This record gives sequence, structure tokens and C-alpha cells, in this order.
Amino acid sequence: MLAAGTTAAAGARVLTVGTYHGNPGRYSSIQQAVNAAHKGDWILVGPGDYHERNDLKNPPKAGSDVPPSGVLVKTPDLHIRGMSRNRTIVDGTKADASKPCSDAKKFQDFGANEGGSALGRNGIVVWKTDGVTIQNLTTCNFLAGSASSGNEIWWNGGDGSGKLGLGKYRGAYLNTTSTFFDPKNPDTAAQYGMFTSNSNGPGVLNHTYASNFNDSNYYIGACRKLCNQKIDNSWSEYSALGYSGTNAGGRLVVKNSEFDNNKDGFDTNSQNNDDWPSPQNGHCAKKGKVSPITHTESCWAFIHNYVHDNNNPNVPAAGAAALGPVGTGMTITGGRFDTIMDNRIVHNGAWGVLFIPYPDNETPPPGQHCQGGSPTLFPGFSCTYDDWANQLFDNKFSKNGFFGNPTNSDFGEITLSNGNPINCYQGNQAPDGSSPPTLQQTNGKCGQTGTADPNPELTQEVLCDTQLLGDGPCLPTDNYPRLTKVVMHKLPKKQLPSMPNPCSNVPRNTWCPAGKAGRG
Repeated sequence: MLAAGTTAAAGARVLTVGTYHGNPGRYSSIQQAVNAAHKGDWILVGPGDYHERNDLKNPPKAGSDVPPSGVLVKTPDLHIRGMSRNRTIVDGTKADASKPCSDAKKFQDFGANEGGSALGRNGIVVWKTDGVTIQNLTTCNFLAGSASSGNEIWWNGGDGSGKLGLGKYRGAYLNTTSTFFDPKNPDTAAQYGMFTSNSNGPGVLNHTYASNFNDSNYYIGACRKLCNQKIDNSWSEYSALGYSGTNAGGRLVVKNSEFDNNKDGFDTNSQNNDDWPSPQNGHCAKKGKVSPITHTESCWAFIHNYVHDNNNPNVPAAGAAALGPVGTGMTITGGRFDTIMDNRIVHNGAWGVLFIPYPDNETPPPGQHCQGGSPTLFPGFSCTYDDWANQLFDNKFSKNGFFGNPTNSDFGEITLSNGNPINCYQGNQAPDGSSPPTLQQTNGKCGQTGTADPNPELTQEVLCDTQLLGDGPCLPTDNYPRLTKVVMHKLPKKQLPSMPNPCSNVPRNTWCPAGKAGRG
């Protein structure tokens, strides 16, 4: 594993930034070291507050698809590693800020100005290049603007291009967060913590934490049935969505992780947008292949996770992410062939898990035409993706549905079309029931051909919760939490653990003498 056991390439150099244990490095900024690095080199970053300004010194040129990036990485196989996860900080605020990751408006940096609008900023962007690892540091307060921005760490294979332009990557021992939200200008809020787009992997995010984003803490998308990516041992909270995965399928595994205190804990969906091509489909990429995890032809697996207390409306939220149903542990929205198994799903006030269609009215990029969806399935929407062939196996549910509205329960399903494989349910401990109430009995055998069940009562409740059509669908007795005031939360008081040895496998240098471990 790269996070624990990457070996240095022959001839790899070590470039040091800042100071570590009293030993000054050669560079004062991460971008300086990145610019000087060659393929396979290591960049070690000492504890400190780094206000990286590449995007301000070199704003994107007109017509460029490179997003504004505090640190821009174009060299393959670089290893960027902080020497302390919690004290090596890549900070989007202004250099004169009174403290790291300041929440004061006067210290926020909204990016370069173009045509009278601030572009916004991204933190560390890996641009269409393979093999880059980012480890053992914190990024914060890279805010959104008129350009593609608001992402703390972004492995970007060509966002919006419809092409897979990035392969192998790894992130480990990372914190991503934002402390700033302006209720008078909410569109400036940071959007994503760790974002991977247009990558076919293999990619891993391991031992990571993310919070306070208006879209999602984690995003893996635009990778068709070829994603080949994994989230492991990670923690996601206080955002509109704990995870978002648009048109992301094939081999994609989320395991051993925690999703809590979000509006909607986890959401993967099909969408007719610039993350094309649609739909989201977790079917194994190779015909006839069986997943070693699910033992079925579903290679998309959510396994051994703890999903709890996703009842928080007081989070930053924008766009489609704002429609995530508050009080829901997980939603599979227009997704197919996804497997949820062996998880604990606890204390989500509306539903533990929902399988529902995704109605979309976006204007798609040129050449995209609602592939995988239907222009007539949901009246009033130009493209609707139905959900089918998903699997809910051996999960332990408890104390879900306590909002007490009709259909609030452990899990529920809405299916709008005939002739597709059913969503199937086996071995779940579900004391708070389901909607329809007999799902685990009637849909226990996978592979059957299904018939439409629009489940009008559940549809009405989901529409009320999401406010997709405003409050019109709500019953007088319905009670779902609504936003009162956005609350931004600090990183956990108990610091998240650094890498046990930040010198592991680094070539010999003054900070990491051979055979000696640095202290995090």
C-alpha cells in the first residue's frame, strides 16, 4: 500500500518544504517544490500554515480547462507528504490571517478576479497525471467562485470532458474542511473535501476525514463502469451529503468508514450532466465477472460501514446536493447494480436506506441525451433515471424512522418502470420495517424481473423531505427538520492520528536519516 509501504523509485530525490525538528528545508512553498520535482520524487512538508498562491500568481488563462489551483501538480508519480497530519496545513485563507483556517470573512480569499467575478479557489489539484500520492496533511477554506472551484484536494482527470484522463492515485491520513460560511453569499461556500473525477484508478482514499461542505465530503464520479476506486477507514460528517458519486460504477468499494451528522449520509446517483456519460451502474465492467466481495455481478460495494445520525439540516447545501433527504442514512438515486451489505445503519430519522429514481431537468453537455434514463418517466422532468438490480444484504438497522412520518422506516423503495431486475433484500435486521412493508419477503430472490411500484405514499414523503417541489406535497402532520442556521464545526477535539511514521519508505535525507522514524 502506498500509504504505508511505497518504495522509492531508483534515483528519486527528496525535496523538503518548511522546517522539521529544527532542520530547514530547501523550499518555502509546496508549489516551489512541485515545480522543481521530477517524476518519482518525494516532497516532504514540515508542520506549518502554508498559504499557497499559485492560482493568484498564475490565474487560469482564458479558454483553459485547468481550474484555479493553490498547488497545481502535473508531474506523475510525485509523493507529497506532510510530516504531521494535523499541523501541516494547506490553507486557503489570506497569508495575514490571525490563525490557521480562520473563519473571519476579512481573511477569506475568493481567488483571482475575472470579468468582475471572483473565480474561487481549489487547494491541491492533480491535473491529468497518474501516480500522485498526497498524505498526512490538512487542507481548509478553499472556497467556490465562478470557475470550477471550492475543492480542497482534487484528482482531476478532465472534469466535464466525458473522458477518463487519470489513473492511479492515493490519498491517506488527510483532513479536509472549511470553517467559513457567509449566509449573505452562500455560493462561496466550499463544495467538496476530496474529489476525484474522470479517473479509472486504481485509486484509494484511506484514513481520511472531511466535513462542512455544501455538496459532499467525498466525491467519486464521471468514471462510468470503470471507476476501480476505494474509500477505506474514513470519516465523513457535517455536510449536505457525506458522499456523492455521479455516474460512478463498476468496481467501487466503500468500507470500514463512518458517515454521521450529515443531511444525507451517502448518495450515489445517475445524472444527465457534465459528469457524463450516464447512468450510474455498479455492474462489473467485464461481462460475466463476479465480485469477490458480493459474489454477484455487482462490483459496487458498500460494506462494513457505520451510518448513523444523519439528521442535520443545518449544513451548507447547494444545487442537487441540497435535495438530499434529511434524516436518511443512504440513498441510491437512479443507481443500478449496487450492493449494500454488512453495515450498521442507526438512528436516521427518516429512512435508513432509500432506493429511489432521480428526476433531472439539467441542460446536458452537447451530445448527451439522457442515456440510461427516460424523458417521460416522471412528469415535468426531462430525464428520469429509475433504480433497479440493487442489493441490500445482511445489514443491522436500528432506531431509524423516528421522525414518525408515514413510510419512515429502515428502508424503502420507489420503482417507476417495468421489466428490469428487482432490487432485492436478504438477511437484514430491520425492526423498524420498510416501505412497502413486505419488501424483504416479496423481493428476497435476486434476478427476478420487476414491475413498477411508484409507492405513492413514499413518493409523497420523499418529495416533502427533499422539497424538490417545495412544501406542496407535505401532509399537515409531516415533520422533517428544516434549515434554521448553518453551523460550521471544528475538526474533532481529539486529533485524528498522523501516519505512524512519516519517514516510512522515504529515501534517505536530512529529515529522515536511514533507519530512523520521524515523529508526527
